[in-house]
Amino acid sequence: MMGTYLNPGNSGFSRIRNSVYVDKSGLIRLVNQTLDTPRCLTCISRPRRFGKSFAAKMLCAYYDKTCDSAQLFGDLSIACDAGYREHLNQYDVIYLDMTGIIGEAAAGDRVAYVKRTVVRELKEQYPQMEVVEGFVATLANAVEITGNKFIMIIDEWDAPIREAGNRPDLQREYLEFLRSLFKNSGTTDKIFAGAYMTGILPIKKDGSQSAISDFEEYSMIKPRQFGQYVGFTEGEVKRLCQDAGVDFAQMKQWYDGYRFRKAESIYNPNSVMKAIQNEDFDSYWTQTSAAESLMGYINLDFDGLGRTVAELIGGVEANVDTYGFSNDLVTFRNRDDVLTLLIHLGYLAYDEETRKVRIPNEEIRLEFAKAIRQVKRDDTLRRVRESEQLIADTVHGEEEAVARQIERIHAEEASLYYNNEQALRSVIKRAYFSYGDEYMMFEELPSGAGYADIVYLPKKGSMLPALVVELKWNKSAEGAIRQIHEKRYPKAIEGYGGEILLVGISYSKEAPAGRRQHHCRIERVEGKG
Repeated sequence: MMGTYLNPGNSGFSRIRNSVYVDKSGLIRLVNQTLDTPRCLTCISRPRRFGKSFAAKMLCAYYDKTCDSAQLFGDLSIACDAGYREHLNQYDVIYLDMTGIIGEAAAGDRVAYVKRTVVRELKEQYPQMEVVEGFVATLANAVEITGNKFIMIIDEWDAPIREAGNRPDLQREYLEFLRSLFKNSGTTDKIFAGAYMTGILPIKKDGSQSAISDFEEYSMIKPRQFGQYVGFTEGEVKRLCQDAGVDFAQMKQWYDGYRFRKAESIYNPNSVMKAIQNEDFDSYWTQTSAAESLMGYINLDFDGLGRTVAELIGGVEANVDTYGFSNDLVTFRNRDDVLTLLIHLGYLAYDEETRKVRIPNEEIRLEFAKAIRQVKRDDTLRRVRESEQLIADTVHGEEEAVARQIERIHAEEASLYYNNEQALRSVIKRAYFSYGDEYMMFEELPSGAGYADIVYLPKKGSMLPALVVELKWNKSAEGAIRQIHEKRYPKAIEGYGGEILLVGISYSKEAPAGRRQHHCRIERVEGKG
């Protein structure tokens, strides 16, 4: 007999399998390896719309002993694992979708509601079970009767914490409930074979969430062995695109961008599926509630945050120290705390080796570009205006104005000393950071006999010309234009068909005193359709 919270069955996963499904059943193998071990408590933090609920429903279908899920898993990778049959449909499962419970019970009644509902369903399933005063003791009685332990799955475990932000009493009550289940090692060992929780943010470091500090954590900063299950891998997306006849290159530009150790390129799963279903590349994830607070975060008055956001929008990576973050949505001490939160929310991609962040893809870049125009700080508004003017000057062939603005950007970045074309590229991206309204940016684009440094390709419906930018250090801007012709860089966008501007930008460190160090040449050519 299936219940609401006790043994909910496999109908949720069955519905998922009725549509196009990317096999993520390898996650089960990782969880199976932790069962009845000191590592049996697993906490996964992921952004919204990154498949947390899909994974929870899959685990329910696999472990729930009241259903037969062999047909659902028989053609998936987990079926080849040695431990597959050992754990398939062998456990009583307690499944709590905390966002759903918030909608079902009043704020002060949620913990009591969960307890009485689970106990009632246990009694219905096991009439011989003795119901005692304590919830934990009742679970222990159920284990004695059945002879096997529970698997507990909590989806969006931190939703009650976030929702009760101004009610510490409710937060404490909920955390004490979790403490009663997972902090008492004797209780946990006796009742649970394993627990799997998902949430948006990692566990707080200040000890206020010590009720769940025994969980093994896997976050957007350190997903470890769970990295390939954060989203879709590149191989999975290639197969989806091939099956659906969708342009993989555009899919990569729009939704790729997350990188994890021992995992290949990771894509936003919700957006990939929406793009395939709708046959349209768009900003799907950022149309959800996940996007609503971005402007508030980047509007926080921390020194250097506005400049960093502008750099990120332009395609420049930024250094970040993630260690001091408090793991909540309200406690911010500095720029690094804001950037770290944006990593956990999926707005920024983090490289664990370099400790740098970047905007992962076009979908997120569009949301940043929209939000930054609502920021109230004068320095940010100035940067937006200057970048928009630079694009206008480039399009109109105002070579002197372009060179002057590039020089101003370099002078502003007093800490940026560059002596090669790679570093000059960073300055160019800072200068043109507002390109996202009209252009898609490509770096090192293969073309003709070489690679074009930066190409800004107009988006569908834009009336602006394409920009092919070549950068030279200690050489002339005219030489940059010659190289564009000689190596046939416009071939990179062959088929575009519209007007193309060849933009040569040079920097001379040894320019005479009083002479400008940056120069620009712009030439117009017609694209070939």
